[in-house]
Amino acid sequence: MKYFIMVLQISVLFLFNFIGQFIRDYFSLSIPGSLIGMLLLFILLILKIIPIAWIQTGIDVILKDIPFFFIPVTVGVVQYLSFFQGKGSLTILLVIVSTFFVISISGIVTNFIIKKEEKSYE
Repeated sequence: MKYFIMVLQISVLFLFNFIGQFIRDYFSLSIPGSLIGMLLLFILLILKIIPIAWIQTGIDVILKDIPFFFIPVTVGVVQYLSFFQGKGSLTILLVIVSTFFVISISGIVTNFIIKKEEKSYE
């Protein structure tokens, strides 16, 4: 029964992916459908229309195995190494700048959430 619930919860995530793809195709948007679907799921979770318990176990399974999802991306990059040839310094600069932004924004958001939780405990 546990595995059935897990598969059902992961299916809900895929359903939102397909809904996002449909919205992208229907309105001819340039935003990826998976992003639209995840934003829609996020909005429904924030508004508490969908309880987190409906998808929590499925999300935990996916997050536990997330490194496996990067294997196809890595293989794709290796196939197109000629694209990156001669652009090494630019690529390194982009990686450094984007890493700085991710760390900064993650720190700001984490501090905001921690302060918000501390206020709710008081």
